[in-house]
Amino acid sequence: MLNLIGVHECKMDAKGRVGIPSGLKKQLLPLLDQGFVLKRSVFQPCLELYPMQEWEGTMAKVNRLNRFVKKNNDFIRRFTAGVKLVEVDGSGRINVPNDLIAFSNLKSDIVLSASVGTIEIWDKAAYEATINDPEIDFGQLAEDVMGGLNEEADGLS
Repeated sequence: MLNLIGVHECKMDAKGRVGIPSGLKKQLLPLLDQGFVLKRSVFQPCLELYPMQEWEGTMAKVNRLNRFVKKNNDFIRRFTAGVKLVEVDGSGRINVPNDLIAFSNLKSDIVLSASVGTIEIWDKAAYEATINDPEIDFGQLAEDVMGGLNEEADGLS
């Protein structure tokens, strides 16, 4: 499993091109030739950039769903809506298609945020608002999500 690290502020040009920051590029170096998948996020107004190996793992799970169950079929349709194959060009940039720019309301100032095996692409203002949302008590969220994991001596504290 790929574990990417880092949050990077960068610019998107008028044509929708985004340079991959060197810190992320170094982590992605063995995967650059395989290409990437860019898609809408399920829960947030941002985009998700999947290295191809991560996308294939995710799609292996999706492909196990029974398409004769309406809920599954509806999920697959929405999950894959707007999915695009993208490549890093010779200048180290990816091109974000206009429909995905519109979905995520990207402006010139953006944030690339590593999120385990994917990279979230955010409008900078939306990212800051989400990270600093006063409605979310991060300490409580951490306890709710991670609090039960130490039941088997895994070394976390």
